Amino acid sequence: MMDYQHQLKIQAYLDGELSGPEAKEVSDWLTGQPDAAALMTELRQTGEALTGFEEGLKLPESREFFWSKVSRGIQIQENRARADAQAAPVGWLIRFRRFLMPAAGVAVISLLALVVTRETGGGPSNPAVETSLADGGGVVYHDFSAGATFVWLSYPPDSDSSEEDDAGSLDQ
Repeated sequence: MMDYQHQLKIQAYLDGELSGPEAKEVSDWLTGQPDAAALMTELRQTGEALTGFEEGLKLPESREFFWSKVSRGIQIQENRARADAQAAPVGWLIRFRRFLMPAAGVAVISLLALVVTRETGGGPSNPAVETSLADGGGVVYHDFSAGATFVWLSYPPDSDSSEEDDAGSLDQ
C-alpha cells in the first residue's frame, strides 16, 4: 500500500506539475509498482470523466461580481460586530431594572406562599394540642386542616404514682 506522499506525487505527475527530473523519477517508479500504476489509471479516467461536467454550468454573474458580493457580505457582518461592541454602555437605570424585575417576582411568590400557608394553618397539618396541667385527665386536640377537634378525657384521673410509672414505662 502506498503512503499519502506517493499518492500526491502521482497526482502531481498526472497534472503536469512536476519538473523534468521529478517527472522522470515518478515515471520510472510507476513501471515497477502495479498499485501505483493502477491508481494513476484510475485518476486519469476520473479526470477524463469529469472534464465535460463544468462546461454546462454557468453562473448568472461573473466570477468577480460573485466574489465581490461575498466580500461585501463579510464586511457588513464585521461592521455589525464592531457596532455592537461599540454600543453605548448600559445605564444604571436599565441595570437596576434588570435586577428589580426578578427580585420583584421572587418577592411576589414569597408573599403568596406566606399568605397561603397562613390561611391553611401553617402547613398541610398543624394540629394544636392543649393539655390541662391542673387536671391531668383531659387533652384537647385541634386539627385545623381537617377541621376537627378531639377531646380525650380520662376520669377518674390517674393517681400521681401511676402517672410516674407510665412516664417511666415510656422512657424504657
